[in-house]
Amino acid sequence: MATINQTAVSEFLLLGLTDDPALQSLIFSIFLSMYLITILGNLLIILAVSFDSHLHTPMYFFLSNLSFNDICLITSTVPKMLVNILRQDQSITYTGCLSQVCFVLVFGGLENCLLAVMAYDRYVAICHPLIYTVVMNPHLRVLLVLLSLVISIVHALLHTLMVLRLSFCRDLEIPHFFCELAQIIKLACSDTLINNVLVYLVAGLFAGVPLFGIIFSYIHIVSSVLRMPSSEGKHKAFSTCGSHLSVVSLFYGTGFGVYISSAVTDSPRKAAVASVMYSVVTQVLNPFIYTLRNRDMKGALRKLISGKASPP
Repeated sequence: MATINQTAVSEFLLLGLTDDPALQSLIFSIFLSMYLITILGNLLIILAVSFDSHLHTPMYFFLSNLSFNDICLITSTVPKMLVNILRQDQSITYTGCLSQVCFVLVFGGLENCLLAVMAYDRYVAICHPLIYTVVMNPHLRVLLVLLSLVISIVHALLHTLMVLRLSFCRDLEIPHFFCELAQIIKLACSDTLINNVLVYLVAGLFAGVPLFGIIFSYIHIVSSVLRMPSSEGKHKAFSTCGSHLSVVSLFYGTGFGVYISSAVTDSPRKAAVASVMYSVVTQVLNPFIYTLRNRDMKGALRKLISGKASPP
């Protein structure tokens, strides 16, 4: 098969989730609805945390950052898909595709890091309540978020810059609704050994360390809660962790599900459908998880909607 140099690549083709033209309108409506729900739900959380002084705590500071990241993550993929369906045009420019790869890795990685930071916050709050406000001071909160962002950017740039060295075949069709790193590497005609090693090595390290931190934190949290003499104290401690555990389970569960489905199926299109779970559905459900299970958040949202939120 003939190859062309990467500088000659002008565009890729995003094949989307289905070849059936009759389903395009339905897919457009579903994804537009999910996108708008995600934007509205996460914006409400950010506004509620910003305008209610009772929520100016480390836990809600990290939650508002997670909500903003969810908006950025879903915005890096869904709008381009909607535009392509609307225009009946599957193309995406070479630069646009690599930019999408980079943004998905940045915000996906940041979500991974923020979930670990939130687990650490719960660990300090429950296991060391007397020094919680001292440890989780405003400077440390900002530092943890910035450190998570820097790590995510470095991780994303590493993979994106490694893609720049690849040459591609003339068949530039991506069986996905966005430019996913693994699919881009598969299209290359040049040697991709280094890229594949980096994907498994760095991704394993980048995902494994935060996941280990979350598991470590919750082992200590559970151990500490079980030693509490009051059943009311146990219920309160577990309730503050319930939403975070639900989001962690959803994020990592769908991520591992996509990995397993990719390994057992020969159909890239089926793997693309499975990836909707971690790249779209997780961001849609996160606002509901944090508002429906959190009494303080529900109260803050009611005050915000009624215009009675206390200013910062």
